[in-house]
Parts: sequence; structure tokens; C-alpha cells
Amino acid sequence: MLTAGRYRLHDAIGRGAMGEVWRAYDEMLGRPVAVKLLLPQASDPIAAARFRLEAQTAGRLSHPHVVGVLDFGEHEGRLFLVMELVEGDSLARVLAGSGPLPAERVARLAAQAGAGLALAHRQGIVHRDIKPANLLLAADGTLKIGDFGIARFFDDPGGALTATGQIVGTSLYLAPERALGRPAGPASDVYALGCVLYQLLTGRPPFRADSAIAVLHQHLDATPVPPRQLGADVPPAFENYLLGLLAKRPEDRPTAEEVAHWFRRGAWRGTPEPLPREHAQWSTTTHRAAAPRRRRGPLPASRRRSRTALLVSGVALFAVALLAGLSWFSAT
Repeated sequence: MLTAGRYRLHDAIGRGAMGEVWRAYDEMLGRPVAVKLLLPQASDPIAAARFRLEAQTAGRLSHPHVVGVLDFGEHEGRLFLVMELVEGDSLARVLAGSGPLPAERVARLAAQAGAGLALAHRQGIVHRDIKPANLLLAADGTLKIGDFGIARFFDDPGGALTATGQIVGTSLYLAPERALGRPAGPASDVYALGCVLYQLLTGRPPFRADSAIAVLHQHLDATPVPPRQLGADVPPAFENYLLGLLAKRPEDRPTAEEVAHWFRRGAWRGTPEPLPREHAQWSTTTHRAAAPRRRRGPLPASRRRSRTALLVSGVALFAVALLAGLSWFSAT
């Protein structure tokens, strides 16, 4: 099948609720590409707007660690998006096939993912769905961030073009502030990346439970088990920094650019002070050269009640959005 007079589709390599991805060949330029087609049953105005937003978002990003967008258009009533073809597996498939990865390789992937996210954040874009399935590996092992389908621009806080339910992302990698119903920011992507790195080292995400709601509670209040206690062979510096990416407060996390620089310069091999009790404070040798933070005392009753109210309202919003999203997907 020839799309737009130049892209010959060969075989389907992926399918989601709204689109399918094909391995294709650009006959005009003589190169392999990936073509994403909007499914006919998903061609309602919201789906089409989201598809266009994905093209516009990823099209603004040109970086070795972001899947490049090459073309966008409409053929026989169906929108299509032409992307760089990434021949390797996703990190989700790598985890399923080989389990935990060595610290050296995870550090290399962390530097590359951080660099790709840093570019997106500089362009005013939050990915909002960083997870193993959206981190792709080229044939040479280079990591590339894909699927900006639910990304948003900083100046679009309402996410007006995002369909109901899709705003929640994936619960296993959802930052605490998002579990409370607050808008995603760059720090939310960093938290999600921390969850992915934790899973790459240990073979399991930092929080898991029988339901998405229970996972959200853990993101908000539970302390992740240090990877070395789960058998991960990782230096103390790496462990401390990783747990810093999973800080509950967005302002306590490093930026994506700092993550990329920290791993790229090999700081993860260092040996910092012992991990602080209950992860309340991170060593200044492994987390942004910042002044030591004061240990938090017990919250007064009024603060605890306020936090509980926020938690309940946030979880309720998540549940409503999730149910609405499932209904929307099933309808399409």
C-alpha cells in the first residue's frame, strides 16, 4: 500500500487505541521510515486534534535521543505521521526478555534519556508518559524517546487537546503531584524516569499493587525500597541519586539536564555518605550541589487533615478520569 504517493507500507509493527505504526519505505528519498496512521474509528475531532498535536510537539524536537518526525499529512481521509524508524526493541521488551540490567548500562541509558527530556523541557514540552514502552533502543543501543501523544506545552495547562482519561498517563510511573490532580511539569517527567531506572535495576517498578488507586497511594506516601536491598548491584552513589529522583516534592528533584550531566560524567560510580534514615535527606555529594535540607518534623494535625483531603480528592479525580478514559477507549 502506497501512502501519499511515496510511503510504501510493509508490515505493522505496533498498534494502540487510536493509531497503528507500520514499517515503511520512503520511495522518494530511498530510506526506511515508520508511518503512524490514525485508525478510521478514532478519527473524531478530539483524536484528530491529539494526533496533530503529537506531530507538532515531536516535530519541534530534533535530538539524537528523541524519535524524529519527518512528515505529516492526510491520505484518503486518514491522518498519517512519518517518523524515524527505530529498529531495536523498547525497554519494556528488554525487561521482559532479560530482566534487570547492569548499572553501567542503566547509567548510560539514564544520561541519554535525561538529555532527550532536557531538550523537550527547554522547548516548553512535558512528555507526561515516560515509561519503558516509550523508550526505544536503536540497533546500536542508543536510546530514543518516543510517543509524545499525551505531551503538553507549558502554556497549555488545561491540556485542552488531550482526551479525557489520557491525561493520567501510566499509574506505575505517575509523579505524586499528578496523583493529586495537579498539572504535570518537567519534574514529573524526571520522577517517571526515576521509576523506569529503578525498574531497570531491580526488575520491578518502585511501587506496585493490585489496583491503580493503591499504586497512587504509594506514590504519595510510601518510601521506595533501596535497590540494593532488592539485590541490585549498584554503587551507593547511584542508589542515593536515584532515590532523589523519586522525591515526593517536585522541587526536591534534579532537572533532566542535571540528570544527564550527572550520569554522563560518571558520578554514579562514587561512594557517598550512607543512605540517610527513611530517605528524608539526600547526600549533597550525589544530589545537585545544594545546601543540606532540614529534616522535616511531624506535620501538625491541620496539615495532616489538609494533606488527607488533597489525597482523597486527587484519587477521586483520578478514578473518574480513568473510568471515563476506559469508556472513551472502548467506544473507539
